[in-house]
Amino acid sequence: MSRTVLVVGVILLIGLCSLGSDGAERKPAAGDWPQWRGPNRDAVCTETGLLKEWPKDGPPLLWQVKGMGQGYSSVVLAGDKIFTMGDRQNAQYLIAVNKADGKELWAAKVGDTWGDGGPRCTPTVNGSLVFGLSPHGDLVCVQESDGKEVWRKQLAKDFGGHMMSGWGYSESPLVDGDQLICTPGGKEATLVALNKKTGELVWKAAVPGGDGAGYSSVVIATVAGHKQYVQLLGRGIVGVSAKDGKFLWRYDRIANGTANIPTPLVKDDLVFCSTGYDTGSALLQLIPEGDDVKAKELYFLTARELQNHHGGLVLLGDHVYGGHGHNSGQPICVELKSGKTVWREGRHVGSGSAAVVCADGNLYFRYESGDMALIEATPKGYHLKGQFKIPHGGDAPSWAHPVVVGGKLYLREQDWLLCYDVKQP
Repeated sequence: MSRTVLVVGVILLIGLCSLGSDGAERKPAAGDWPQWRGPNRDAVCTETGLLKEWPKDGPPLLWQVKGMGQGYSSVVLAGDKIFTMGDRQNAQYLIAVNKADGKELWAAKVGDTWGDGGPRCTPTVNGSLVFGLSPHGDLVCVQESDGKEVWRKQLAKDFGGHMMSGWGYSESPLVDGDQLICTPGGKEATLVALNKKTGELVWKAAVPGGDGAGYSSVVIATVAGHKQYVQLLGRGIVGVSAKDGKFLWRYDRIANGTANIPTPLVKDDLVFCSTGYDTGSALLQLIPEGDDVKAKELYFLTARELQNHHGGLVLLGDHVYGGHGHNSGQPICVELKSGKTVWREGRHVGSGSAAVVCADGNLYFRYESGDMALIEATPKGYHLKGQFKIPHGGDAPSWAHPVVVGGKLYLREQDWLLCYDVKQP
């Protein structure tokens, strides 16, 4: 198997509110990271007081634990628990551990092992419920307290879903109010909204074209009061109404036929999207037209200008940061509204694609090679602020997205989970 195929074959791609103990909706508490790419699905941690530079050997390692299983799932945090997913010897599990020391609290069976790198869905925690999705399409809801199963669905069996290609479901489900949003793919139920407490179908969106599901995750966009869900599918990026799943718009130029992966970025009425495989990037403007929405292309960047294979992009102010190149994490800064490359660094710390999160003015780059880099998030140029090698790597690509929350850096390295102190003394 070629390296390019292997890279795709094990891609990790991998509720904006949660329920309090009284059943009322609440925003995530300080120190919570309840879903894929954080509270707002934008890979931005809003904390301050973090290290501006790392010591020579990296930030202090507080603890490390073994037993997460095989997988490329990242972690989420809520209250005193950390959640992730992994393949163990006999099955695939959704796992909860203690935030203080990584001690396992419970493990809930999701389905059969995947084998090809394990799960890539990052769980979603919402109050008393936790949701996870296996590459096979097993969608489960369990209790946050003890992992007891509440309900489950099978995306292929229950909704006629299918992927755009053969590497398994990688989506991280979105909780929005009382609804759980996910992407079975296919003609009848390209996207669906389920009652998060029961799993009952609320609506299904039949997107013209009947796209197979891609490897991305849904984000929310509200344009002129029109709330919608934006998702990158097998043949393009689309928007459907949050109210009833009505198809609103699609844009196909951004799609490739192999694997569409990065989560879109949304700012006001703008949507930025990118894919690899020599495709490129685009900025769209969503324009209301009565009950419909039009997606207008403001610019398209070629693959030579900017393509994000996987690892994601971050929007900070008026600039987009991330890793550029197919199977490459070349650090890059692009002006959002013009598409102009502000800077690009050819000599960088690691190799392979880079998963990126931003916190307190710095970018945390995690390379496929197992190298971590701290890079200043500024349009003024590439400024490296520290680097270190992640322990226990080498058997598989180092792909699980880093998480920075509560003054800690959390790294999943296959069977291992590591916690670093990144808070200023």
